[in-house]
Amino acid sequence: MNKKFNKQELEKFKKILMDLKKKVSSEIRHLTEDSIYKSQKDVSGEISSYTYHMADMATDSFDREFSYALANNEQELVYLINEALSRIDSGEYGICELCENSIKRSRLNAIPYAKNCLECQTKEEKRVRREKR
Repeated sequence: MNKKFNKQELEKFKKILMDLKKKVSSEIRHLTEDSIYKSQKDVSGEISSYTYHMADMATDSFDREFSYALANNEQELVYLINEALSRIDSGEYGICELCENSIKRSRLNAIPYAKNCLECQTKEEKRVRREKR
C-alpha cells in the first residue's frame, strides 16, 4: 500500500484517471470515425470523387494525417493513464520512477498520470532536447 496516500485518496485519483481515460478514448473514436475513415467524397456528399481539385485532395490528405497524429498522441495518453492505474494497484502511485522520491500532490492533481517528480521530469526533458540536437 502506498504510504503517501490513503485508500480514499487513491480511489479519488483512480476515478480521475478513469474519467480522463473515458474522455480521451471518446476523442480517439471521434477522430478516427470522422476524419480518418471518411473519404473526401463522404465528407462533401459528392457522388463521384473525380470532380475534386488537386488542392482539395491535398487538404483532405493533410487533414487525415493531422487527425492520425492527434489520435496517436491521444493513444499515448491512454497508455500513460493505464500505467498510472497500474501504479495505483501496485502501490507505487505517487513515487517518481527515476529518483523514487514522492511526487507532489499538486503535480498529481494537475497531471494525474505523472510518473516522475517535477525535478526529474525537467532533467529528462532537457536530456531529450540535447539528444535531438
